[in-house]
Amino acid sequence: MDYQPIENYGVIGDLNTVALVGLNGSIDFMCFPDFDSPTIFASMLDKNKGGSFSIHPTEDGLKNKQLYLPDTNVLLTRFLSDRGIGEVTDFMPVEELYQGKELIRRVTCVHGDLDFTMYCGPRFDYARSPHVTEQLNANEIIFISEGPDGTIIRLKSSVPIHMEDGDAIATFCLKTGEKADFVLEFIDHSTPPAIGLDEFVTKTLYDTINYWKGWVAQSSYTGRWLEVVNRSALVLKLLTSHRFGSIVAAPTFGLPEGIGGVRNWDYRYTWIRDASFTVYALLRLGHTKEAKAFVDWVDKQCDDIGDAGYLRLMYTLDGKIDLKETELDHLEGYMGSKPVRIGNGAYDQIQLDIYGELLDSVYLYDKYVDRISFGLWNDLRKQVEWVCDNWHLEDEGIWEVRGGRKHFLYSRLMCWVAIDRAMKIAANHSYPLPPRWQEERDKIFFSIHDEFWDDRLQSFVQYKGAETVDASILLMPIIRFIGPKDPRWLSTLKRIEDELVSDALVFRYRIDEDLEGLSGGEGTFSMCTFWYVECLAKSGQVDKARLYFEKMLGYANHLGLYAEQLGLKGEHLGNFPQAFTHLGLISAALSINDMLNDNQNNSKF
Repeated sequence: MDYQPIENYGVIGDLNTVALVGLNGSIDFMCFPDFDSPTIFASMLDKNKGGSFSIHPTEDGLKNKQLYLPDTNVLLTRFLSDRGIGEVTDFMPVEELYQGKELIRRVTCVHGDLDFTMYCGPRFDYARSPHVTEQLNANEIIFISEGPDGTIIRLKSSVPIHMEDGDAIATFCLKTGEKADFVLEFIDHSTPPAIGLDEFVTKTLYDTINYWKGWVAQSSYTGRWLEVVNRSALVLKLLTSHRFGSIVAAPTFGLPEGIGGVRNWDYRYTWIRDASFTVYALLRLGHTKEAKAFVDWVDKQCDDIGDAGYLRLMYTLDGKIDLKETELDHLEGYMGSKPVRIGNGAYDQIQLDIYGELLDSVYLYDKYVDRISFGLWNDLRKQVEWVCDNWHLEDEGIWEVRGGRKHFLYSRLMCWVAIDRAMKIAANHSYPLPPRWQEERDKIFFSIHDEFWDDRLQSFVQYKGAETVDASILLMPIIRFIGPKDPRWLSTLKRIEDELVSDALVFRYRIDEDLEGLSGGEGTFSMCTFWYVECLAKSGQVDKARLYFEKMLGYANHLGLYAEQLGLKGEHLGNFPQAFTHLGLISAALSINDMLNDNQNNSKF
């Protein structure tokens, strides 16, 4: 089996974890039962060893299509042939309704007469641990990991299944209107449903459809590109842990930023930066429940929030920092892209920007949702005091470079945000405001204008002393540090266009192996493109912004999903789907929509 393109996948989930379902009907990636659990299916990372769960008609010459039921995360994969049309409906009942931990696949023959093959071959503990397979009866098989996790999963089917070499196989024929159901579930000590398989699948299907439609209906947005915005919001919701309130940056690990390259990271954790921006995007759509859950996670789960200066850039779902980076040498990697890494060695880097992103999200929550507690304020206040003392330090920056620390502009910018938003929270609550906060905020303001502005380039630069720009500084007007039509900003925007923009696509910076400490190349960063079009709109170039935004929508996959990056042929690269890209899309869409509405309202006609 060859590797499918990353963009050939859809994603389903239960707010505990997700599964990636290919156009060919194969589930090739799934951590189970949680986002940061070991994989049970990982053939995306090793086609022979990783494990998969596939269902497809047996004949050749099939055409494949894939779609979501509108406003849901219920995925349909269609197989079209001369003999008929088959359909696989994939979904996971969400934890808010059920206990979660179930993957459900319903196979239907829409018309005709079709033979199907089902193969379920889990490989536990990142394909490192053997397992024992036991057949309970003609319709049930359990898989027992012999590894340290001791995971047990059960496959239940409405058609007979049998074992072959430790895997589950089924071959069956369906005629028009007939269906077959498969349920893969994590076995714990909970009570299994007392109803039959067909009734259970039907009930959970309708309940899941209604849940997602009900969630989308809570959105306050009614503007342009509504379907696209809703799809991105559904992705962000899928990446949210119902149990903890934390938000993963992406549900996968090891998918390369360049085919055959070494930039293959684990994104299954909560980055303070990404999660904070996600809260901002969801708040703009009126989804306040997720914002509250994240702020509660910060308040209760994140052990380091009360220790000044010890805020980490990323955490596990439950707020811990057990993120030691290791390489899975036994896996060949996606299309031979090694090494495959789990954990993330960047967790203990210094990244000063995270304080600003966290304070900005808390400020918005405090202003638009609910007032934060005095206890949380006391913890945040300690962090702000630390920022006041340390904003001038070098760090690894937003891109987590491994080639040495620098005075990055973006880091300094977000330190300004941290103090500015803390001052606004204090004012909203009439809390005492230390005089030095404004002093330090203003020092940062002048530092950016004096030390990061290059008169020769007529631009702000990536780091102190640099002669290049960085796409992260596109956030300068978005976070309201500088006016979007300020002459300094407009000339910086022009410099970014000259150095980093290719049509509507944006590179995050010029590749510099000394700065990064890594070899190899990468694609354009999709979230940077959305930052760019938002800046265009805010600068008054609304028509250009709309054109580039809508061109960028054409780079989504067939389901409206985005990985982290795009390659030179438009292929998706990096972990998939990525929260940052989808929240960038939402922010850009809402900003451009507002600008277009303002233009219409100001029209003479």
